[in-house]
Amino acid sequence: MKAAHAILGLYAKRNPPQTRFTARVHGEQLPALWRVVSIARTMTNSLPLRELLEWLRERERAMTRLLERFVRAESPSFDKAAVDRFGRLVAGEWRRRGARVSLLRQRERGDQVRAELGARGSSARGQILVLGHLDTVYEVGTIQRMPFRIAGGRAWGPGTFDMKGGLVVALFAVDALAAAGCRLEKRIVFLWTSDEEIGSGTSRALVEREARRSHAVLVLEPASGLNGRLKTARKGVGEIELIATGRAAHAGLNPEKGVNAIEELALQIARVSRWDQPRRGITVSAGVIGGGTRTNVIPERALAMVDVRAANTWGIRALERKFRALRPILPGAKIEARGGFTRPPMERKASAALYSKARAVAREMGLDLGEDFVGGGSDGNFTAALGIPTLDGLGAVGEGAHSSNENIVLRALPERAALLAGLWSIL
Repeated sequence: MKAAHAILGLYAKRNPPQTRFTARVHGEQLPALWRVVSIARTMTNSLPLRELLEWLRERERAMTRLLERFVRAESPSFDKAAVDRFGRLVAGEWRRRGARVSLLRQRERGDQVRAELGARGSSARGQILVLGHLDTVYEVGTIQRMPFRIAGGRAWGPGTFDMKGGLVVALFAVDALAAAGCRLEKRIVFLWTSDEEIGSGTSRALVEREARRSHAVLVLEPASGLNGRLKTARKGVGEIELIATGRAAHAGLNPEKGVNAIEELALQIARVSRWDQPRRGITVSAGVIGGGTRTNVIPERALAMVDVRAANTWGIRALERKFRALRPILPGAKIEARGGFTRPPMERKASAALYSKARAVAREMGLDLGEDFVGGGSDGNFTAALGIPTLDGLGAVGEGAHSSNENIVLRALPERAALLAGLWSIL
């Protein structure tokens, strides 16, 4: 309460009150001053950020309790019922905050959750899109082997870092603005998708449609590193299926009549591995391989799944040309390459201006905010490729994504929420 009153007191000095009212945030009645926070104003004239951060720090325990509820609601990508249960939980939290919420029904994957705050229709001075996902890589039951726990100032458990911590950050950023009595003139759309971890097959079109309506996209994927660097560039990501076809024969009686598909595939993997150029942002990695039926049969078929990544469009086109140009190495063998890049690169030019604004917000709070170029993809890749300014990595700070070591730094949750609230007020 002390920090809340500090926010309101400083805000009143900067902005003489128009109307007094009482706001309720998590059951607390907070005296507040209802003011329109102009999107065009500079940060120092709109929000007292240090006081806002202090208010959020007093709610770190509440943030942790909500995180625990979210983590215990397991939501693996391929389990529609589980994702839907979690989606309803998240939707309920947004309804509690007065958001206009829609569940976008899906037949095979989990339902997407869309929440909207701020001005409606033509009265809105543009739109900001906030992206995140409901699904995780952990199967139902993982919480029994990897329970939610708090130790050493961190919260551990499946999905804490990627990315249920980010969902908590967004909710408390809204709470902070409500406590400060602020109303944004822009519409903010929060889109929580259900299949990001498996390629965004059902959600990509929705993400791109909302992005085209927006002048900025903020992605609440985890930060990079324990110092909370934002992600200003990401590699494009794809998957190539290499299929080798040979000719079956008895391995003992007439092996000379056979063409070994596994051998052909092994030679092709060795070939494409030489295309790996990490210094130029290009990586090629065979991750799954299979073939043959029995040891005494020369294998007729073999396949490999190859992960491909590139830092820019040029690298993507170069790799795709090379895979299409593959020719057999063994006489009588055939080779086919299917697939390609499914996420375009997020190049830094899409993030530079937003990152500059985020750094200014962080400085107002007395924080240093770095940036990073990462190899993983997100839905931010899609929005950046449309030419929409996109800033990623605004979610939780932690480490161990997709592992038994997944965890977040709890003291960073209020900082990320304050950063997000500050960004909304100046975009």
